[in-house]
This record gives sequence, structure tokens and C-alpha cells, in this order.
Amino acid sequence: RNVDAPEDATWIDKYIGIVEFAGIAMWLLHQSDASGNGTAGSAVGSPVANLAARLGSFTFRRTSSGRVETTTDSESDEAASVGGSFFENLTSSEFYKNTKVGDISGSFRWAPFLALQTSDTFLTMLLLLSKYRMKSLPVVDMGGNQIENVITQSCVVHMLAECVGLPWFESWGTKKLCELGLPLMKPYKLVKVNEDQPVLKAFQLMREKGVGGVPVMDTNGTKAIGNISIRDVQYLLSAPKIYKQYRTISAKDFLTAVRHHLQEQHEASPLLHDVITCKRDDVIKDIILKLDSTKIHRIYVVDDKGDTEGVITLRDIISKLVHEPRHYFGDFFDGVVPLPANSTV
Repeated sequence: RNVDAPEDATWIDKYIGIVEFAGIAMWLLHQSDASGNGTAGSAVGSPVANLAARLGSFTFRRTSSGRVETTTDSESDEAASVGGSFFENLTSSEFYKNTKVGDISGSFRWAPFLALQTSDTFLTMLLLLSKYRMKSLPVVDMGGNQIENVITQSCVVHMLAECVGLPWFESWGTKKLCELGLPLMKPYKLVKVNEDQPVLKAFQLMREKGVGGVPVMDTNGTKAIGNISIRDVQYLLSAPKIYKQYRTISAKDFLTAVRHHLQEQHEASPLLHDVITCKRDDVIKDIILKLDSTKIHRIYVVDDKGDTEGVITLRDIISKLVHEPRHYFGDFFDGVVPLPANSTV
């Protein structure tokens, strides 16, 4: 919320963005990279630079055996380990204490802060959650001064799961993935990490490519052995003991350690299960039910040998429900968001 806005301000003046824990962690990693490149906008010795030096002093190299390892600029334990005292370093820094929410809100999201009015159509909602890459949409009353609710991609998929048995859904839901043109992405464009790459590489790729998760591939690079999503970055902050003893941690070891942590804490999580997969000749209804029941955001498409061919996300499914009529949005986005290259607005 914008603290400078008057109490009677409309929602568009009162609210400036959405803050997510995973997004904050990703933003911190970005600051680490920027500081290392001298572009963080902070002088040497500043809280940002000092913290980033501890968090971001790592580089990737490949050993003679082909394994990727993380090395640091310093041989000290503090600089050599991205874990261990990570959370302590963060919470004790002046940077952490002085950075305001408004300084980072929106800086890590891959779409702007937009809201739905209660008078907007269902089509508008579906288009924003798919073609226009919104993950969540606040709902406001026209002329009102507060947010009434929030609609997410997961909410839409859950709604679809509850439509099982309805004639329109059964007609559409019995179509095979290949008949609907899914997966949308070609196999060679799939963003992924190998099991022996540093887990930090996975989170870097998510930020660079604007994706919410990546598969962890086996040593052959053909089969997914796990999935790391952007929300899993929380374990770098909230559970530093996961890799406190290690100089580096690979994506595979990270998954194993997180599973042990979740089991010890008796927490439920998709990470406790094997990779959820499907095949091109599966019907879309089964995929929707599987995504909804397991509370995951993506499912990997495999061939008869189990090799990964692509990924289907919640956004991909929603996009197959709607088509944007020409000039549909009019001036809806004026001054708010750059239009997609294929927009018909």
C-alpha cells in the first residue's frame, strides 16, 4: 500500500504492488549479481555491497570430470559457503533493516500490477492470466478504495476441475494434448538444469528467462528427476541448515536435502513426490485434475522412453480456453504495460 496516498484514494492510487517472499529472495540474488558486476548502484563498503559480497561471491566452473562446481573469490568459510550464516548475514545487515517494501515491490514480478474490476468479464480475467502473463489479479470495486479479493491461475484451474461432468467441459476436456497443440514450447527451448549444476544456477535461470520453475535433469540430460520452482528459493533463507556444511550444493543434493527437511518438519509439499509427468496423448481433463489435486503449477511431458519432451503450465492450459477478439482491450493497458508482440489490441 502507498502510505502517501490519502485514505479516500481509489485503489489505483492506494496500492502500488504485490510483495512475495520468493520474489524478495530472488531480488536479493539479483542484487548480488549486480553488485558483483558493479551495477548495484551502491558504493563499495555500503550495506548492499557488503551483503552482496557474502551472498554473491560465487562463479561456476567445470572440473576435469565434467562436474560443475561453485567457487568463490575468498577461501574464508563465510565467503565460500552461500549457506550457513546466510540468513544471519541478511537479517543483521543495515541493508535488510533499511530497505523499504516500496523500494522492491514489483521489481521481481514478470508482469505489471493490474487489477480486475468486479464489472470486468470472465474473458478479460482469462486473457490476463494467460496471454498477458499475470499470475494473480486483485479484484476491486469500481470507484472503491480497497481490494476485495485476489484471483490466481491456480484458482482458475481449480474451477475447471470442478466443471467435470458439465457437457461443455466434457466435450473440451476429452481432447488429447497433441490435439490442443500442447505442449506449446519446443523441446530445445525448455529451460532446465542438470542434476550436478549448482542450485543457484536454477534460480538464476528463472530470473533471466522469466519462468517460474525448471526441471532437474539426469546426467544424460534426457529425463527429469525433479523440479525446482521459484517458491523453493525460500529454503535458501528459512532453512540454511540444509546446506550449512557444504561448500557447494548441486540441484540434486538440494532436492534431497529439502525433502529431508520437510519430512523432519512434517510439512506437506510437492517436493516430497516424484516428478509429475504426462504424455502427448493424455486428455486435458486428466491433466487439469492432476495439477489441481497435487497443487503444482507445471507438468512435464515425456515420451514412451520417459525422456522429457516439454512442459505444460497453468498458463498454457488457460490460454487454450480463450481467444482475444481484435481490439478487445482498447485502452485498457495504456501507460501500464508494453503490449505483447502478437497482440491484436
